[in-house]
Amino acid sequence: MTQRLRLKKNADRRLKAGHLWLYSNEIDIAVTPLKGFEAGAQALVEEANGRAIGVAYVNPNSLICARVVSRDPSLRLDRSLLVHRFKQALGLRQRLFDKPFYRLIHGEGDLLPGLVIDRFGDVLVVQLNTLGMDRLRDEIVDALEKVLKPRVIVLRNDSSGRRLEQLEQGVEVVKGEFDGEIELEENGVRFRASAVDGQKTGWFYDHRVNRAWLNGLVQGQRVLDVFSYVGGWGVQAAAHGASQVVCVDSSARALEAVAGNAELNGVAERVSTLESDAFEALASLKAAGEQFDIVVLDPPAFIRKRKDIPNGERAYGRLNREAMRLLGRDGLLVSASCSMHLAPERLVDVVRGAARHQDRHAQILFDGRQGPDHPVHPAIPETAYLKALGVRVFRD
Repeated sequence: MTQRLRLKKNADRRLKAGHLWLYSNEIDIAVTPLKGFEAGAQALVEEANGRAIGVAYVNPNSLICARVVSRDPSLRLDRSLLVHRFKQALGLRQRLFDKPFYRLIHGEGDLLPGLVIDRFGDVLVVQLNTLGMDRLRDEIVDALEKVLKPRVIVLRNDSSGRRLEQLEQGVEVVKGEFDGEIELEENGVRFRASAVDGQKTGWFYDHRVNRAWLNGLVQGQRVLDVFSYVGGWGVQAAAHGASQVVCVDSSARALEAVAGNAELNGVAERVSTLESDAFEALASLKAAGEQFDIVVLDPPAFIRKRKDIPNGERAYGRLNREAMRLLGRDGLLVSASCSMHLAPERLVDVVRGAARHQDRHAQILFDGRQGPDHPVHPAIPETAYLKALGVRVFRD
């Protein structure tokens, strides 16, 4: 490895604090011009005085122009280091879970920026979200084969991250025969989903702990699951004793999967579906005089960039207000957000404001985050993206 990436004076502070990203304005381009780097290639990272402090892969065309993959200047990210990192990650998951259903690699949280791998038994679904990881495709597949020997490996290379790095979009099965259907178990409930045309990798393991909390409160309750996808919240609620569950989603295919998953768990008679835009569904349910004991809001990210924060916060506010209108006199709201740019305290403000708008009281009973198979890197706030509040909403 001969190329070197020289930092400006004092630009190494974040790296020394543990961060893994370098921005283009932190590079001493007089000494190491970014245009001289091949996109995706690995390079030695140097302090302003020339001392090597790590290895990163470089994308000169991105604002985050480099991502650190090793603190040891003598190591590069290759098959050997990938095997080591995969074994480290696997050891953690095996301590956390007794069944092979979890996120195996969570990007920066597992010291592999740009790489996401979800495990569904002997099926692995891989997202190569950056050019640096895309160049290591073959090494990643080989390392997974050595560590886990999976039956199937699917590359879900259709993420927004790849679009930002101007990478080709597509889905490819690189090992095994596969019809696209994944099977998993979460909190004692079985699910089927699609790893080929479902959202993200086909499933969202990040809410596992938050769903487990709600499962303990649903016995005999009427539950509304908004943005249900394939029923992660709603079907689990029914399986844990909810008297009736209504799952709302705009995707007919997702709702077909809800019905299938309800049947799979023997709760089909207590789970119904409504294909609709979420805001329209909330309004129509209110107009029809419907009322629920529990409402779950698990929307997609309303805030994808910092400039979206004002509009996104307004959308979260409207959504929470409309949901509260469907709760009985003493109900429970689960209000979630996967928007990295929505600070946890702002979600609290959204819930507080929605409750006051409805002239109700709110008590926060639960403050949930992403599960432990989505580890947070303590130096990278962006890796702590998920929020889930369990809120009692009631009148005097």
